[in-house]
Amino acid sequence: MKKLIQRIKVLLRRIFKEFSSNSQQPSPVINSRPLETSIPTVSPRWESGLVLVCSQCANEQSGSTASEDLENWLKSRLKFEGLWGDFRVVSTSCLGVCPRIGITVVLVSNGNHGNSPCLIVNPQSDRELLYSYIKQNQG
Repeated sequence: MKKLIQRIKVLLRRIFKEFSSNSQQPSPVINSRPLETSIPTVSPRWESGLVLVCSQCANEQSGSTASEDLENWLKSRLKFEGLWGDFRVVSTSCLGVCPRIGITVVLVSNGNHGNSPCLIVNPQSDRELLYSYIKQNQG
């Protein structure tokens, strides 16, 4: 029995020694291809602005499609005025604002210098006001 315990101790020492020497070595290379240092960029057509409409605001309020209606109205209006392409209207998931009444809309444009206002709009009564605000931010 004593010899068996000695053998187990020796075996455990080898295992620990092997484990500690492996942990000091650099991990193996998974992908031998070097990482790209730059990510390609493009200039989108919608340089004047990107209008983000939260799709979750109206769902939490009444289960209606008020955000979809607002989004579709904005797209139609921009197309009618010939501004579709300069602007892009996009439905987005929760923006973390969650107003009790209204829909969260964020206007992102190059002219904002990183300051993108977060607007809380009534999807019916504030449509024209929102549209004029979008046009004011046209680059």
